[in-house]
Amino acid sequence: MKTKAAVVYEVGKPIEVVELDLEGPGEGEVLIRYTHAGLCHSDVHIAHGDLEARLPMVLGHEGAGIIEDVGPGVTRVKPGDHVVCSFIPNCGVCRWCATGQQAICDMGATILEGYLPGERFPFSGPGPVKEYGAMCMLGTFSQYSTIHQNSVVKVDDDLPLDKAVLVGCGVPTGWGSAVNAANVRPGETVIVSGVGGIGINAVQGARYAGAKNVIALDPLENKREKAMELGATHAVATPEEAAELAQSFTNGNGADKTIVTAGIVTEEIVTGAFNATGKGGTIVLTGLNKLSVNNVNLPGSILTLFKKTVKGSLFGDCNPTTDIPKILGLYQSGDLKLDEIITRTYRLEEVNQGYDDLLEGRNVRGVLVHDAP
Repeated sequence: MKTKAAVVYEVGKPIEVVELDLEGPGEGEVLIRYTHAGLCHSDVHIAHGDLEARLPMVLGHEGAGIIEDVGPGVTRVKPGDHVVCSFIPNCGVCRWCATGQQAICDMGATILEGYLPGERFPFSGPGPVKEYGAMCMLGTFSQYSTIHQNSVVKVDDDLPLDKAVLVGCGVPTGWGSAVNAANVRPGETVIVSGVGGIGINAVQGARYAGAKNVIALDPLENKREKAMELGATHAVATPEEAAELAQSFTNGNGADKTIVTAGIVTEEIVTGAFNATGKGGTIVLTGLNKLSVNNVNLPGSILTLFKKTVKGSLFGDCNPTTDIPKILGLYQSGDLKLDEIITRTYRLEEVNQGYDDLLEGRNVRGVLVHDAP
């Protein structure tokens, strides 16, 4: 079949919307019609070369839609099911899945190559390289895609997919960075450094977990205002202000937890987070930079003597098969806000505008709406 998709052909060049050929589902695979896709900073990392991916690649790793067809051996879903896609697949049987760490499932090893198991490329199109990868094995910036059943989670039919789409990446990554990775406890003081599509959900997670003080740190006023709407107790523009506030709440100690969710995590940001965090505190690094950049350069003696912890977190340490439905349940009960973090929607042809708006700081979260068939 034919499908219209947004493709990155060359690092640093605009994303192109083209028509591609798509093969139907094979063993363990499903055909999905995407209804919505989230515009996440990780797609920019591919387009800008911060993450070195195999090109050409159909972008998009936050998606929701409806299952159109299934291949042999598919047991998780059936045609007609409404699903949210998990940007990290989960096989259920590797060492990591078997120990409750689906966020680092071995199937995720090839998400920057973009092929399905068996090095199968369902997308093909024009150019010297005929086989097109799909970001995170999903390619949600396409009207249709053939993906693996291990990448989909069935959700209630009455959930609005234009909101549920955010729970495929950004929401659990931020929420889980606070609730799981940082293990925020009632009464604690928490700094969230960077309040975009991930950081705003770290704010929500810290608030729900019972933090007494949630300090949102972002240079942009609109991001600080949104953080205050969704659970932050304070919002500041500089690391120095965040550190001073945290110390004022803790008899000079500093933050109990600092969660770094900036779009590009620099050494300066990491050092600021480390310095703002007090004795016995935890610094969670969720945001990214180029894989080749050494952006953690900290005094080991202070780390030891003050018993601080610095840790990385992928997907908010979530297990998507259970945490995606759980987080959506919190949305349904009003404990988690999704509607309020969507700044604007875009058509597929407006994908470059969507990322311009993201990079210029105009959006907390943008959502791409696919045309109905």
